[in-house]
Amino acid sequence: MRIEEHPILEFSRGKKINFTFNGNQLEGYEGETIAAALHAAGIKVLGKSLFKHRPRGFYCAIGNCSSCIMIVNGEPNVRTCITELKEGMSVEIQEGKGVIDYEIR
Repeated sequence: MRIEEHPILEFSRGKKINFTFNGNQLEGYEGETIAAALHAAGIKVLGKSLFKHRPRGFYCAIGNCSSCIMIVNGEPNVRTCITELKEGMSVEIQEGKGVIDYEIR
């Protein structure tokens, strides 16, 4: 199932693009969000709760909750329900709190 309308974001289906989810190659469309592409591909669990590790899925779709937080291109804590899918993106389920890797200069 593909999402055709969104209450806040405006997007239209563009050309097919490829991305990876947990190392697996998937297809989505330009102009849709990462979470929408995952949902359309049949992936319903986007993460787990911090303390009880219960599955979390596509919930609010407007960036207010934390159910869709994932690691995108190595960056943790990305809200995939409002982040547009791009060609070649690497998306991974985030286990626990995200840790940003940076150098102090």
